[in-house]
Amino acid sequence: MSHERTYTRLVLAVLATVLAGFGVATVHSQSEDFTDGRADAEFHFARMIYRDQRGGGRGRFGGGFGGMGRGWWMQDWPDAETHFRQGIMRLTRIDAGAAVQVDLHDGSVFDYPWLYATQAGFWDLSDAEIDTLREYLLRGGFFMTDDFWGSDEWDVFAEAMGRLFPQYPIVEITGGADEVLHVLYDVEVLTQIPGSRHLGYARDANGRLIGLPEPRWRGIYDDKGRLLVAANFNQDIGDAWEHADDSFYPEPMTALAYRFGINYIIYAMTH
Repeated sequence: MSHERTYTRLVLAVLATVLAGFGVATVHSQSEDFTDGRADAEFHFARMIYRDQRGGGRGRFGGGFGGMGRGWWMQDWPDAETHFRQGIMRLTRIDAGAAVQVDLHDGSVFDYPWLYATQAGFWDLSDAEIDTLREYLLRGGFFMTDDFWGSDEWDVFAEAMGRLFPQYPIVEITGGADEVLHVLYDVEVLTQIPGSRHLGYARDANGRLIGLPEPRWRGIYDDKGRLLVAANFNQDIGDAWEHADDSFYPEPMTALAYRFGINYIIYAMTH
């Protein structure tokens, strides 16, 4: 990363974001005039490519993503990044460009300050990929992961994090003093963001879904207190982005997913 030039551009972008002062709104239509974005923009939604566990992974669908021969890394692609980019452009002054897919083997990850992976309970990261991800994070990168559920999938993720940073524990992000939840938006109430497949579950008197595993917001900090990894466990922010223009998906959950994502991005670009 070119630190001086990147730092100047990102600070200016964040200052403009704060001054913009927009509220959260949901994307309702794909027909608006949004392009795919420039290749030389200051921010790109960077999605990690990875190899599935042998046999395509364990879990809800079996045999890979939906049994369709697609890797689990492609879950919610490309609508999640398309819609979320529209939200970034509406709600901030960040220059968000074209979404990219990043292979940890080719070194391209170092061009992007923010990296996203979905379905981390099904990945099979090699030692070489772990080494590249560690270097990326220690050089200033930020990694967000989402949409993995239950103890089996957690164990897969935690094993990789143990190889990535054996010296740093995975800790709870509670919302009180955690800076990442107070960057642009103050996320005071940590409400579970479900997948679209969960919307048929029973609900309590406040409209919250009943019967899902307990949601967790967890992370890994370095010894200087910088958040390196943000893990949204038992949640599906990617679905909230993907279905932002679908009337069946609850608007408050999409709005919260946008708040989380934008906070993560600005944090990544300024820390």
